[in-house]
Amino acid sequence: MPTTSSPAIQFSHVTKRFHLRESSLREYVPALFGRKEKAPPFYALNDASFTIGQGETVGIVGRNGSGKSTALKLMAGVMAPTEGEVLVTGRISPLIELGAGFHPDLTGRENVYLNASILGVTNTQAKDRLQEIVDFAELWEFMDTPVKRYSSGMYTRLGFAVAVHSDPDILLIDEVLAVGDATFQEKCMAKMSEFRGAGVTIILVSHAPNVVNDFCDRAIWLDHGRVAGDGRADDVVAEYLEQIHHGSGVGV
Repeated sequence: MPTTSSPAIQFSHVTKRFHLRESSLREYVPALFGRKEKAPPFYALNDASFTIGQGETVGIVGRNGSGKSTALKLMAGVMAPTEGEVLVTGRISPLIELGAGFHPDLTGRENVYLNASILGVTNTQAKDRLQEIVDFAELWEFMDTPVKRYSSGMYTRLGFAVAVHSDPDILLIDEVLAVGDATFQEKCMAKMSEFRGAGVTIILVSHAPNVVNDFCDRAIWLDHGRVAGDGRADDVVAEYLEQIHHGSGVGV
């Protein structure tokens, strides 16, 4: 589906290849002499091309292992493509592995500053936003407690709160809107809607077709690392579900 705005993200013939296990010397030497094939690589993405315009809200759908999370990590710059090119314009806030930059021995307050700096927020800006972050995460009495004592829900709520207060141009969301209880999830969705209204580019990976249909204007369907569909969210999700229900294999 062509975009009508300036590009925020461009994938040009992107391939990401992994070796699922390292070959041992015992396996490698026979392979060197042609007596045994090395284990074949796994292609998380295979010649994938698409462009996401600034201000678009795009859902990425596909079965487990189809390349969705790999695509987000390439956008975030935490890994590089094996082949092809990924171009990103604007500040990214990746809601992929929330709290990935937290240090377990530091307090919640200290980790706010640490994680904010990773996201490109200055200490002064983080200080100015600290109360908003704490209020959003609802962790008032736990901010001076080391995060290694946090529950998983507290940990991810703090990570989400820091990420959404980093003034992003692009939000990358990988199944993290399920953190916390129903009230907190509603707060997360309200924040996402606020960003959408402000023209932030949002890329959402979800296994919930209704979330993609309700929240996204456009969807990209990945199948075995290739782009199988790209267009209006409801059309692409319908095609994807048709393949799930009538094609081979199970899972979404």
